[in-house]
Amino acid sequence: MTLRDVRIRKNAFQAAFPPSRRSPVHPRLECPSSFRSSRGLETQRAEASRNLARLREPHHLAGVGEEHGIVLRKYYPREMTNARAQAYKDNILPRPIELLAHAQSETSSVRAKIAVKNAVVHWFKMDLRLYDNRALSMASQKAAAAGVPLICVYLLSPEDFEAHFRAPVRIDFMLRTLAVLQTDLAALDIPLHVETVDRRKDIPSRMLELMQGWGASHLFANMEYEVDELRREAKMVRMLANEGISMEVLHDQCVVNPGSLASGTGKQYSVYSPWFRAWVAYLHANMDLLLEVHESPARNPASARTKYGKLFECTIPEAPMGQRLSAEEQTRFHALWPAGEHEAIDRLNKFCEERISRYSERRNFPGDACTSSISVHLSAGTLSARTAVRAAREKNKAKNLDAGAEGIKTWISEVAWRDFYKHVLVHWPYICMNKPFKPEYSNIEWSYNNTHLQAWKDGRTGFPIVDAAMRQCKATGWMHNRCRMIVASFLCKDLLIDWRLGERYFMETLIDGDFASNNGGWGFSASCGVDPQPYFRIFNPLLQSEKFDPRGEYIRKWIPELKNVQGNAIHDPYGRVGGLPKSAAAKEGAYPMRIVEHKDAREAALKMYKAGIDRERP
Repeated sequence: MTLRDVRIRKNAFQAAFPPSRRSPVHPRLECPSSFRSSRGLETQRAEASRNLARLREPHHLAGVGEEHGIVLRKYYPREMTNARAQAYKDNILPRPIELLAHAQSETSSVRAKIAVKNAVVHWFKMDLRLYDNRALSMASQKAAAAGVPLICVYLLSPEDFEAHFRAPVRIDFMLRTLAVLQTDLAALDIPLHVETVDRRKDIPSRMLELMQGWGASHLFANMEYEVDELRREAKMVRMLANEGISMEVLHDQCVVNPGSLASGTGKQYSVYSPWFRAWVAYLHANMDLLLEVHESPARNPASARTKYGKLFECTIPEAPMGQRLSAEEQTRFHALWPAGEHEAIDRLNKFCEERISRYSERRNFPGDACTSSISVHLSAGTLSARTAVRAAREKNKAKNLDAGAEGIKTWISEVAWRDFYKHVLVHWPYICMNKPFKPEYSNIEWSYNNTHLQAWKDGRTGFPIVDAAMRQCKATGWMHNRCRMIVASFLCKDLLIDWRLGERYFMETLIDGDFASNNGGWGFSASCGVDPQPYFRIFNPLLQSEKFDPRGEYIRKWIPELKNVQGNAIHDPYGRVGGLPKSAAAKEGAYPMRIVEHKDAREAALKMYKAGIDRERP
């Protein structure tokens, strides 16, 4: 890397984060700058190269992650050192969002001069809706003002699905949603072009070809905050500007944009409670702007069907091979999860009318149908977070978000967690690179016992609350949030298995898999994430079961082998009176005995965590 590259990185950082929002620079890793040094250019280049080369070295346990499928070397480099993660924290390495901000800033004057040509294009990604879609609304307004058609496009990438561990049930939901979206757009004479791009690296060039083929001059898209997507958009903004095409990448996923909230010292929050207080205060001060409804797209000119008629004939492709549901799975999941934004709005409204008032009291009980189950729609973008907060606020009939009914206040705070985890992803991007928020936890030497891991996945650990949750996950593509915490803690602190294997399994299985929220949840349970429970706090699965499924209704629903077990023996079927004789475990298809003892596992976990955290390795 040359000194020019270092300057570009510094300028990108300065464009997105002014001095008042930066944390102090780490003195040992700081890349030298000609603005602060009088040494010769060659000396500066040499020092910059040494520093950056050191930061490119892999973590000493990187090979373990690769061996067990945590890091896919087909797409990604080896796990970084803790020092490189620290360099992101210390503002030495630019964050991907800073690179995008710099690309937008540097091309702004060029893009402002680009005149509207034959069409304006909106690029759908994880924003599969017409209502309250910021980029889509702005694209429609741009097209209408110029009297040209709006074209919508979705580029399907099998490699992205593989790289991001996208669950087949989620891919299926997305494809069904695209079909609904295509019908809704066609009613407005707006075409939706859906196309498969085999290689993910070809998406920018394919988008350019489509834009040029349609004679389109402006591309609008909503921002995704994962590292791959931010880097890709930064590249595309520059590439398209060089070809006379303006690309606008807009914030839309969060109620409050990541980076908007800083502490009194100018630092970004890493603890939820003060962040949430700031989130509420910021919303109160900017309510009309932040909860504004972005208008649905206007009808296209009648000429759109004549000029772009073939685009209206586009069919929604099948899921890639190896990522398709069986016929039985399609029947089951389609009944559980109807697709599209109309279903999202209906589900939200029904929750607000029937269950939100009880949310604070019953949200932790998996046997109660008291949660909203709209996470699938938030992750797919068939529902905006703004719409969710507006609906709850209207139901509350209170001006302030932290006032009124307890259930509604609590639910709004849960929606805010989604914003918080996006904020963390943007400011600490290394969590999207197989590193924990607390880099020192990378030094923990986990177990990779495949027998235990498979028992956990199959719901055959011998701990009923864990097994019921894992079976629900496999059967429905969804799991109650309390159960997510229980099974995550069990994997990491009872089985001592690398939390990233659990994180991956959730993404491969859940219909609502969202990287930021999933990573945040696993980081909390494994004690290595942002604002986590301390590592010495270890859930006792038996106590969790007794507290949150006291009558065993949830367990009996998902574990038919235990349906006849009575009383509190349901929580420990081989250890309590009224349970099963231990000899029954030997029968084929019987419920298994425990694969570990919690007391022993707890002691082993405490030793493992302490040894890893105390280990001084880069």
